[in-house]
Amino acid sequence: MITISVCMIVKNEAALLERCLSCVKPFADEIIIVDTGSTDETKQIAAKFTNRIYDYKWINNFADARNTSFSYATCDYIYMADADEVIKPEEIQKIIRLKYVLDPSIDIVQMYYDNQLQFNTTYNYDCELRPKLFKRVLKFVFHDPVHEVVSLSPVIWDSDIKITHKPTGNHSTRDFITFEKAIKQYGKLSPRLNSMYARELFISGSDDDFKIALKYFDDNYENQTDMTVIRQFQCVIAKAAFIVNDTELFFKAVLKNLATGKGSSEVCFMLGEHYEKLNDFKEAAMWYYNSAFECKPELNIKYQGEFPYKKLIRLNEILGNQSEVQKYKGLLAQAQAQTPTKNSDS
Repeated sequence: MITISVCMIVKNEAALLERCLSCVKPFADEIIIVDTGSTDETKQIAAKFTNRIYDYKWINNFADARNTSFSYATCDYIYMADADEVIKPEEIQKIIRLKYVLDPSIDIVQMYYDNQLQFNTTYNYDCELRPKLFKRVLKFVFHDPVHEVVSLSPVIWDSDIKITHKPTGNHSTRDFITFEKAIKQYGKLSPRLNSMYARELFISGSDDDFKIALKYFDDNYENQTDMTVIRQFQCVIAKAAFIVNDTELFFKAVLKNLATGKGSSEVCFMLGEHYEKLNDFKEAAMWYYNSAFECKPELNIKYQGEFPYKKLIRLNEILGNQSEVQKYKGLLAQAQAQTPTKNSDS
């Protein structure tokens, strides 16, 4: 049977922590809490479940804090938990059974992270596989009978265990502050964080968040080489330029996006907004149609469904096309009922 260290980083999670720790306690052999500066009752609540509570001076680096929490672990595997997670009783039993049957050659166990779309997270899928259980110490083993090599890729197993994401609010404000501080400190973000920043802007960013982001994305646009990331930058620049009424920059970004031969749903939607603002409703409806049916979203799946459907309902009501209104109301209902699932973390 394997043993499991539950490792968490927390700050001011008094409203959620007991709920989470009650879920992990049945399968945890040790619980490690790294507190990054709580001023509420977080540490007192944690003390009901463990004496392994450590203070950490926050340096605007979640990776460093997470690594610190892992460094205190002593069990075979580490379960990475967040305070806003809930594990249903039947899923807790699956994890307990897993402790008895897990093949020790497995380095990472992925579990389904559920209920994402309800809270405007940076993910476009309601249920997706994420790495949750990690072998604490990896052993390097040679393979092949001749010209032997060390296997460097982790052995990953996709389980059917489901973890429910149930926060009390949205973390976007915190994340945007962290992005901005990282940019000031390092000058630029990694390719992965560029995409995460762009995606979070389009899923939960305010107009002010786009205004702040504009300089970074515009200044770093020419440095991008991956076409997917380039299109993401174009979407952010176009949206931010639209917000600040910079028509020249808006159309520069839009035309570059369309010239790739694979226009983005977000860009078509913004063209719809541009012409709607000019009261050119037929032209606006055409671009909203392209957003929904002719293009693919780069950052937010709702730009291929829910968002343009709502616009097409409104514009067809203005234009007196009642049959189109009913059609798009039906499509909107279908889109809102769907809960997209992704098989692996992005």
